[in-house]
Amino acid sequence: MNDLLAGLGIALVLEGLLWALAPDAARRVVTDIASRGNAPIQACALAAIAFGVFLVWLVRG
Repeated sequence: MNDLLAGLGIALVLEGLLWALAPDAARRVVTDIASRGNAPIQACALAAIAFGVFLVWLVRG
């Protein structure tokens, strides 16, 4: 459970850094993504899930 909370904390820090350091660029990216259909969003989400699972597998063995 501690690892899960630590991972969530790191994700929140990284997400917050993006919005704190480059809010205009982040807003443009979100607007661009929102203007596309669902297929590219789902493809990126599935790729992120696969990469996350791979990273956990790599670290945890």
